[in-house]
Amino acid sequence: MSLSVDVYVPRAEGGIEVLDVPPGCSDAAGGEHWRTEVWGSEPVRSLGARFLPRLATEDLTVAPDEMPAFLAECDLVRAHLTRIAEHLDLDPGTGPPRSPSEHADDVGRRLDNIVDAARRALDIGGGVIIW
Repeated sequence: MSLSVDVYVPRAEGGIEVLDVPPGCSDAAGGEHWRTEVWGSEPVRSLGARFLPRLATEDLTVAPDEMPAFLAECDLVRAHLTRIAEHLDLDPGTGPPRSPSEHADDVGRRLDNIVDAARRALDIGGGVIIW
C-alpha cells in the first residue's frame, strides 16, 4: 500500500470533493511505512514540523487556510533532506544498500509531489489530503 496526496475543495453543502490528479502529475507520497519512517520520523519532528508527523498516526488533511504554513513546512523539510535521509532505513532488502544521497533523492521526489499538490490547492482555494 502507498500513500497518496490529493487536492480537495470544500463543498458548499459540507464535506469535500477530491479532485482527479492532472495528467503529468503524480500523487505518490511514499510507501505506507513512510508514515513513521519518514514523515513521522524523529528527524522530521525535531525540525518542529507539525503537519507531516501527523501521518504517523492518521491520514493528514490540510485545510485551505493552512496551505501557506504547510508549504513553509515542506520547504523546511526540503532544506534538511540530507540530514533526514542519514537517519532513514528505507532499503527494501531486495537490492544493494542505498546511500543517504539516494534516500534524499527519493524523499525529495515524494516531497515534490506533495508540494505540487499543495500549490495546486492553494491556487484554487482548496486543501490537500495525504492518505
